[in-house]
Amino acid sequence: MEEYAREPCPWRIVDDCGGAFTMGAIGGGIFQAVKGFRNAPSGMNHRLKGSMTAIRTRAPQIGGSFAVWGGLFSMIDCGLVKVRGKEDPWNSITSGAMTGAILAARNGPVAMVGSAAMGGILLALIEGAGILLTRFASSQFPTGPQFIEEPSPMPAPTFGDYRQYQ
Repeated sequence: MEEYAREPCPWRIVDDCGGAFTMGAIGGGIFQAVKGFRNAPSGMNHRLKGSMTAIRTRAPQIGGSFAVWGGLFSMIDCGLVKVRGKEDPWNSITSGAMTGAILAARNGPVAMVGSAAMGGILLALIEGAGILLTRFASSQFPTGPQFIEEPSPMPAPTFGDYRQYQ
């Protein structure tokens, strides 16, 4: 299975890291805006200030956490592509499991196994959904242009044949 719009491996790491930071910062900003608004004292002015403070404080941290996860995932994925010599869903699943295990290493081996299982399962679900979506979408469209049979050509009229004018 070949991915069409992916950068080559050294640049893919930077691309995925930046994309993950952006996703984490935007998603974390929205979540922290709601959380800061709800936890602030009553009054619209206080709630808006609480919301903005929560966004400024936590959104960059959440974005950074996402960037670490995305960068580590991409490094492992690129390493597996190099070692195995092919790019398939198993690389992503294994990368998700290994990333989960590495990021949970400080919490001990039990946490590493649990995080590895969750990372692998999550990436297996994502890859499986992508494969199913691709198969479903490809079955909706014909594989190529459909040509109809052309009728056999009429015999060329001879000189003086009046049938050509009817």
